[in-house]
Amino acid sequence: MLDSRIDELRNFCVKVLSDLISYPTVNPPGESYREISDYFSNILNEIGFKVDVIKVPDSLLNDPKHPRYNVIARMGNGRPVVHFNGHYDVVPAGFGWKTDPFKPFISGGLIYGRGASDMKGGIASIITAAKALADSNARLNGTLELSFTPDEETGGEAGVAYIVEKGIVNPDFAVVAEPSGINNIWIGNKGVAWLLIEVYGKQAHGSTPWRGVNAFEAMVHVADRILRELKPVVERRKSKYDYGDPEGARATIMLGGEVKGGAKVNIVPGYCSFTIDRRVLPEEMSEEAAREIEEFVNNIRIPDVELKVKRISVQDASVVDPELEIVRVAVRSAEDVIGIKPRRTVCMGGLDTRFFQKKGIQAITYGPGVQEVAHMANEYVRIDDVLSMAKIYCRMVSGLMGVELS
Repeated sequence: MLDSRIDELRNFCVKVLSDLISYPTVNPPGESYREISDYFSNILNEIGFKVDVIKVPDSLLNDPKHPRYNVIARMGNGRPVVHFNGHYDVVPAGFGWKTDPFKPFISGGLIYGRGASDMKGGIASIITAAKALADSNARLNGTLELSFTPDEETGGEAGVAYIVEKGIVNPDFAVVAEPSGINNIWIGNKGVAWLLIEVYGKQAHGSTPWRGVNAFEAMVHVADRILRELKPVVERRKSKYDYGDPEGARATIMLGGEVKGGAKVNIVPGYCSFTIDRRVLPEEMSEEAAREIEEFVNNIRIPDVELKVKRISVQDASVVDPELEIVRVAVRSAEDVIGIKPRRTVCMGGLDTRFFQKKGIQAITYGPGVQEVAHMANEYVRIDDVLSMAKIYCRMVSGLMGVELS
């Protein structure tokens, strides 16, 4: 009955996803957050949920000019509480788009637009599943709880971290609808150690470089030392977990995500900086990974150059037992819908799911989308996958709390 109702909701699902893509919720800085929060509130109220929109206190924000809003919706009552989460922020569109990234384009069963896979497609699956349950007058033996949150793309502190750590939500089970792909369940994610390396030299006129100390040349030297000496040591470390790609089982270190410095073509640069993105295996500790880089850089000596290492973010990996009840229910539900058992792997990137897992909540990441197109130009999601995932979510609700259909 629920499957047929979801099939009937195909146009509804496509419209919801198209609407979501149309909100340019670009982060940073955090645009259109209020508008999309109002959209969630209206549509979920219409479906029959009790909705709260929670504004994060300005005192907790780095940029109070761009407020943060968490939307929490509930249906039913009591335990267990089954929670579905999606982040509504997206990365900047960037270049190379064939169509306007914030005007959804539909072709060949695909919807194109920024956030289609990461992760407004997953949000559309959640809302479609919720509407199918509500339209079918489902009696829930527990509480169905939804959250739509900001700032996953910048660490999640004002989003899932805030609502979990403040006790605004405290579910028994949680599903984060990131684009793991319909054939794959992420049981966890790698950790990160993000650092900024700052190089201070002495500015001078470009025609008399001997009067200055070239921070760029010093930065190149530091980067070269890291690449030649530290990177091979780090990337020999391997994990026991399945990452869906053999290369993903390695610890990694990536330089130059952000590079800054220099003022003009004829000025010896007195300052340069670059970032380091270190991905940490579940078998490692992020604190130790960060300290390893700090000690390596601090042991480099360059005459008349000052090196500084600053931490941007340090987060441990988070992985749950692949035999947890929520994982088994997800696998069984997926097999019913798509006819195969999804793989249980670890995500190579970071996920908001870790905030649930660290609180001891049974939590996984499972949502529609194509990992390879996330953050790229011409991002898309398959409409059929969004609908199939809605069917899987309905089965998961039934499997975790029990559902009676009238």
